[in-house]
Amino acid sequence: MLVGICSPPEVTREQVEEYLSELFFLADTAGADVLSSIIQERRQPDPGTYIGKGKVDELAGFIRDELVDIVIVDDDLSPVQARNLERAFECKVIDRTGLILQIFALRAQSARAKMQVELAQLEYMLPRLTGQWTHLSKQKGGIGTKGPGETQIETDRRLVRNRISWLKKKLREDTQQHDTQTRGRRSIPGVALVGYTNAGKSTLMNALCPEAGAFAENRLFATLDTKTRRLELKINKLVLLSDTVGFIRKLPHKLVESFRSTLEEVLQADFLLHVIDVSHHGFEEQMQVVRQTLKDIGVEHENIIEVFNKIDALEDPDILRDLRLRYPEAVFISAARGINLSALKEAVSDHLTRDFRERKLRIHVSNYKLIGYLYDHAEVMGKQYLDEEIELTFRVHKNLLKHVDALINASEHSMYASADF
Repeated sequence: MLVGICSPPEVTREQVEEYLSELFFLADTAGADVLSSIIQERRQPDPGTYIGKGKVDELAGFIRDELVDIVIVDDDLSPVQARNLERAFECKVIDRTGLILQIFALRAQSARAKMQVELAQLEYMLPRLTGQWTHLSKQKGGIGTKGPGETQIETDRRLVRNRISWLKKKLREDTQQHDTQTRGRRSIPGVALVGYTNAGKSTLMNALCPEAGAFAENRLFATLDTKTRRLELKINKLVLLSDTVGFIRKLPHKLVESFRSTLEEVLQADFLLHVIDVSHHGFEEQMQVVRQTLKDIGVEHENIIEVFNKIDALEDPDILRDLRLRYPEAVFISAARGINLSALKEAVSDHLTRDFRERKLRIHVSNYKLIGYLYDHAEVMGKQYLDEEIELTFRVHKNLLKHVDALINASEHSMYASADF
């Protein structure tokens, strides 16, 4: 059973119905069969039971009659609210954060993702340990000593805190190792796919980079681990495209903190492709959720291309015409059917052009290493042979300038003919 609260005028019933529809999808992703959903109109949640006492009594009877195993609440519950509801309903009660953490635990594949999920779960669980050992709390110790029940709770808290510290240390080490392994990539232009969960990022990744093999499914949070692959463009032979974890409204703060190392690809990217499911009736609210989440993780720049996906699923062509007028710089595609992908590549190329610098360089003809590097990683616009030297005019991404300069300085047979122009 799904439970939500409507608090007009701040939150309308239509909005809550949309939230519960998404919660239904989340529950289905976690493997649950939803029997019913309930919306109660209240000014604010009850501090003890989230919903009112009368609604608790009403639902308790329904839950017993229908043999409901679990009740999922659309908001975060305090430990007291969760405990009181479980006592009243005599079944498991979890909130939205607990459900999302469960999905992440099911989806995690790599060791890094598993550690990140476990860290978020333990930090979520820590304040909720109180009351887990009530069967021991009635046993009293002697004068001046603690009871066994309290000792067990404290022991559990200590074990959880120790595990949290260990996981944070391992994730820091893993991040340092990942940074070392990917240090060479930073000189290459990076593009990251971001968007609401199930917007089609992995499908787009596979369409642009057929060898990517990114897992794509009509499920929420199908992708947890970042994949990075080469994307061939006219302007530059090597651009790195990264597929990242999707965002969702009310994304747990602890989960964002745990996956911050995974989201480093977003922070380090030269610009982002914001993939939007235009067939979803609430896509504009989803866009706002993604923008706010990017702001929360520290993405401040405006280097973002909005990519409206699933245009083939739109039944009303007027919607598409209106969007083209409102978002003139956006790209409209269907990743699943390969519609307009060439326009997307051109938009990426045009965006990258802004970060390219033009250079002219004279190189000795025997300096094959530098000549080959420029042909592989820059756009050679012209060449001229001068006795034993070759003069190349080329455009190179700003991230590669330091590496090009290092190769030039290390060469005994080259010199600059001019600076940037």
